[in-house]
Amino acid sequence: MQFEKIEENIGYTFKDKNLLKNALTHTSYANVHGVESNEKLEYLGDSILEFVTSKYLYNNYKNLKEGEMTKVRATVVCEQSLYEVAKRLDFSEFLITGKGERSSGEVRNKAILADSVEAVIAAIFLDSNIENAEKFIVENLKDSIEIESKHVGIKDYKTVLQEKLQEHGNVKIEYEIISEKGPDHDKYFVAQVLCDNKILAKGSGKSKKYAEMQAAKAALEDMNK
Repeated sequence: MQFEKIEENIGYTFKDKNLLKNALTHTSYANVHGVESNEKLEYLGDSILEFVTSKYLYNNYKNLKEGEMTKVRATVVCEQSLYEVAKRLDFSEFLITGKGERSSGEVRNKAILADSVEAVIAAIFLDSNIENAEKFIVENLKDSIEIESKHVGIKDYKTVLQEKLQEHGNVKIEYEIISEKGPDHDKYFVAQVLCDNKILAKGSGKSKKYAEMQAAKAALEDMNK
């Protein structure tokens, strides 16, 4: 296994290369070949990730209340967020899996990719210290934390819009992402909200959730004119 490339992507060089190999070994391969999978590392990495994210939010976002910090953390350490980290760092290229988990040479399963990020976090910690694990986590999640921290206090325009539109009976309300631009680490989304297949308004932002919220806000503003 070529360790240099994955270590370069991660930004950390392992003293014990077997730890890195273990972190990238999925059960679909481990069970067949009688080696240890990354499940135990994933378990440990999950706890480290939650602790480091909590600490980072506590130290850097004094304006957020406890409930708001919890919401931001939940969004940032979720499967989708970790999957995006794995994609950005090309983990798919290095994961050791059974053949059934690969399509056209790539691992596409979100859970497998997200879990591998947690396993790598634990491997970095065990190979060195909490500081290096923290460095990896913060470097890869600080932008997502910043975005979510700005959105967490926003009034839930989607709920308000739904209540207004359904005042006189049930209607079909849908949100669609109609475009996205930019690299994986700096996406920009445009969303539209529809009521019974009629476009009401559009909104944009640096996350799908925020773009949808802005579309709902624009629809409410149009209704109040």
